Amino acid sequence: MKNISRRSFLKTGAVAAAGLTIVPGSVLGRTFGHTAPSDKLNIAGIGVGGMGRRNLANMNTENIVALCDVDWHYADKTFKDYPNAKRFKDWRVMFDEIGKSIDAVMVATPDHTHAGVTAHAITLGKHCYTQKPLTHSVYESRLLTRLAKKYKVATQMGNQGNSFDWCRQIAEWIQAGIIGEVYEVHCWTDRPIWPQGLMQPKDMP
Repeated sequence: MKNISRRSFLKTGAVAAAGLTIVPGSVLGRTFGHTAPSDKLNIAGIGVGGMGRRNLANMNTENIVALCDVDWHYADKTFKDYPNAKRFKDWRVMFDEIGKSIDAVMVATPDHTHAGVTAHAITLGKHCYTQKPLTHSVYESRLLTRLAKKYKVATQMGNQGNSFDWCRQIAEWIQAGIIGEVYEVHCWTDRPIWPQGLMQPKDMP
């Protein structure tokens, strides 16, 4: 175990005596693999019943402080995963009530609402992880790009299918010219594996 000098011990004692609630990571042993609570992000999940639950599971080393979903029955498993997180049905109410304590949000609401929720969160200075499709129009894409730059937040789209090692390896092979120049690519899919997308109107003129 790393020795703690008398100077460091006294300094730590002085900080504690001053009643500070944010403790430096070095005091709690970051060098030994411990992360201070004050060094963790406070994350809110918006749309947590389906894909959102899987996304939050990959963020659970941080503080999951709020969960928002219109269908609390569908989101019940996620609520049980994070019993101390505050629950909301309206993300606007969530931001009004506890927005100042949120650092970042995970957005996995129905597809057509991704851009609106994300745009609002960015204007509040929240970092965003938003599931695909990020937007439904070029306008929405350009808007989010401008907002992220203006408010200087970190953003990422949940395109996890392209995050696996094999996918990056193939991209590296092509970029390095290992398989020669690519002229044609064949691909196929079994989608949709569940009903999705915009439905065609039944009553056609």
